[in-house]
Amino acid sequence: MGLMGWSWVFLALYVGLMIAFGVIGQRKVSNADEFATARGGYGPIFLAFAFAATTASGATFVGFPGIVYNAGLPGIWSVFLYPIGIYVGVLLCLRLVSNSGNQFGSRSIPEYLGIRYQSPWIRILVSLFSLSLFFYLAGQLVSVIVMFEIMLGVPKMAALGITSAVLLVYVVLGGAHADILTDGVQGFIMVGVGLLVAVLFCLGYGIEGGFTGMIDALESQDENLVGWLNVTDVLYHSWWSVLAVFLAHVPLGMLPHIGNKLWALKDPSQQMQFVRLAFVFAMILAMLGFGGIMARVLLGEGIDSNQALALLFIDLFPSWFAALLGVGILAAVMSTADGLVVSSSQIVANDLYRLSFVPKFRKDLSEEEVERRSLNISRISTVVILLLCTLLAWQTLDMNVTILVWIGVGCMMAAFAGPLILGSVWRGVTKAGAFAGLLSGGGVYIVTYLALINPDWFDPGMLKQAALWLERESPNPYSCAAMGEIVSVIVTVVVSKLTKPYEQQHIELLFGKEKGVA
Repeated sequence: MGLMGWSWVFLALYVGLMIAFGVIGQRKVSNADEFATARGGYGPIFLAFAFAATTASGATFVGFPGIVYNAGLPGIWSVFLYPIGIYVGVLLCLRLVSNSGNQFGSRSIPEYLGIRYQSPWIRILVSLFSLSLFFYLAGQLVSVIVMFEIMLGVPKMAALGITSAVLLVYVVLGGAHADILTDGVQGFIMVGVGLLVAVLFCLGYGIEGGFTGMIDALESQDENLVGWLNVTDVLYHSWWSVLAVFLAHVPLGMLPHIGNKLWALKDPSQQMQFVRLAFVFAMILAMLGFGGIMARVLLGEGIDSNQALALLFIDLFPSWFAALLGVGILAAVMSTADGLVVSSSQIVANDLYRLSFVPKFRKDLSEEEVERRSLNISRISTVVILLLCTLLAWQTLDMNVTILVWIGVGCMMAAFAGPLILGSVWRGVTKAGAFAGLLSGGGVYIVTYLALINPDWFDPGMLKQAALWLERESPNPYSCAAMGEIVSVIVTVVVSKLTKPYEQQHIELLFGKEKGVA
């Protein structure tokens, strides 16, 4: 049996398993809260696999190897800084988000922030920012097209249809339970593939001269591929751009489709065990980027960078094994896509309908009726969101997956840094400070990424040099996000210092009493 035959066999087994988990998840869902959070349903090991898988995504399997393929060894900065940044953010936010979320019954990150700042308008604004996750979901769908096209010989349109249909079935059935059950299994598969790629890279497998031969071959193509930085690459051309990779990812662990998994932990006392395990798994997954180096050496330049890892598997392994690894790529995509669908549906059903529309326009509804309608809206919005993101993916097929993802994610990271990250560790953030941080951080990202500041506006001098630097950084979403985050934090601090603080009772309800305070 050839590559396509084996790929269809493993795909059928995988899809069957995912749908089975959807059915199991459905049996666990009796209300809208369980659909949204799977609250208190899972242990630390299984949830760590699910969490790591969700933070990885198709960008890890497709985008990162593609970036490293283009940038060479400097691209490996992402391998380490990506998960480190994420889990620094998780550690900063973990206690407050997890504890207060469970305490108040929050079903989403926007709802949590609305409670944190006693503001429905902050909840609504964060919800609207969160809709940029559509780009993230579209990036996952583009990722799976790569696998379907190469491994299965399926046309792009058919690949999109199959992927969306499978997602639709198991997410509509089981919500967050289906999301976590499938992600746990997918995370286990992905970690196995990540370990394999790391070992192959260290051995220089399939390359004459092994590891040292691989580095020599890379240098012979282009000396910029083997330095600490690559001055020709938009993402790794300076030490600022490297730092930006870390900064940009700090808020990522608290994105709505990731942060809500914190509430699924069965025993809150196991939080640190869960985080440590998830971090180890995430570091292993990030090592998939090493495959980009191997692909550059073995396959040469000129291939579609999004296809680097898949083509590497085909080049190195027997057909059945390459097909099995291809399912790992599909698992990576699905593990993030399902979480994105669930969290996006909750923005509509919970944050916009249950918490915003009902109190204002349908006060006559009973709590039971609101819950029933919220669950139905969750499922309906899942269908609509998948259709919209399928169309968006079709329009962005030629973009690097990681760049596509960060078009949307970058704006959120920039906006959330002040109110979410700083607001989780500093009691002094006020409602006005949170508003200012959201708007300033998101605004800076939009202005810088779209290059709205024209250097020609300025006379020669410092301002013109600054504008030229911003223009050079505009294609780098990590850099734009990092600048937005810095501004968001600074503005949040300044405005909070100048505005009325919250009553001590509310702060203590969220954070607990300060040590030494009776």
